[in-house]
Amino acid sequence: MRATRANGLVVGVADAAVGCARDGRIVTYALGSCIGLTAYDPVARVGGMLHFMLPQPAPSSESAILKPAMYGSTGVPMLTERLASRGADPERLVLVAAGAAEILAGAATMAIGKRNHAMLRKVLWRLGLELRASDIGGSQARTMSLDLTDGAVRVRVRGEDKVLWREGSRAGE
Repeated sequence: MRATRANGLVVGVADAAVGCARDGRIVTYALGSCIGLTAYDPVARVGGMLHFMLPQPAPSSESAILKPAMYGSTGVPMLTERLASRGADPERLVLVAAGAAEILAGAATMAIGKRNHAMLRKVLWRLGLELRASDIGGSQARTMSLDLTDGAVRVRVRGEDKVLWREGSRAGE
């Protein structure tokens, strides 16, 4: 469930949030094999974040209907639709992703992070969208935040912050 704090919105695992400048920022914690995806329209000044766990639901599962943010295949289109309903233009969206790590012993055999990343690329291609920046893979969990006043995206790994995207930057600067 999404919590609101004095400094913004918090997105939990298998959740999403959309906001505007008055909300301050959106943040998600503990991105291990999960992927955090931010989307920001600099003209409409609205943005959102998705924290998905798995690439796609099992074929006969109803969980995609009950919890679309749990999966990349359903969560990414849901996020872009929510942003469009708030005035965002999909062609202006600045998309940034982080996560897809393999942090658990033995996790490499399941390759959830890699499968999540592959699904993200597939869904974005299908929607005609592309990432502007990313911090994908590795073996460390991440915290990701989107500043809703200017669209800046930051990632924190082991106490170290870095800006993944801000207006006027190139990918990953």
